Amino acid sequence: MANLIAIAYDDVSTAVDVRDKVQQLQKERLIELRDMAIVERTMNGKIKMKQMVGTTGAGAAGGALWGGLIGLIFFMPFLGMAVGAATGAAIGAMSDVGVDDKFMKDLAEGLKPGTAALFLLIDKSTPDKVIPQLAPYGGRIIHTSLSKDQEDQLKHAVAAARG
Repeated sequence: MANLIAIAYDDVSTAVDVRDKVQQLQKERLIELRDMAIVERTMNGKIKMKQMVGTTGAGAAGGALWGGLIGLIFFMPFLGMAVGAATGAAIGAMSDVGVDDKFMKDLAEGLKPGTAALFLLIDKSTPDKVIPQLAPYGGRIIHTSLSKDQEDQLKHAVAAARG
């Protein structure tokens, strides 16, 4: 079961820095993510989302592959690829995998303008190695799917890592 953790930051650049650090930790196999997104509350109050997993491109690639194969059967592979790519992109754009977009937008409504939140949907992690590397960036935990005890342990571990 994946755990959701949302962390608010005072500015977008810090959220981006943490996202980049998490991606590095993922390459080091210290954390395994199902999804990650940054949700920004702009200075004019609008909500902007930047998701890690883009479904449009994957849908287009899959659609082009299947469309090309079907097109070969009917001797029109390029037409099949074009139709398949367009259909796959449309389906991919409508798909919502990972953290629910509406949930992220609703939670971001509580952010101050000019701030951002990083959403992490974590499959596995090594907390004793991950937390000390992320704690120096600051931020505050605004939501988790952890139990009350686990959330308290996480907050204590983060506070201890900040020193």
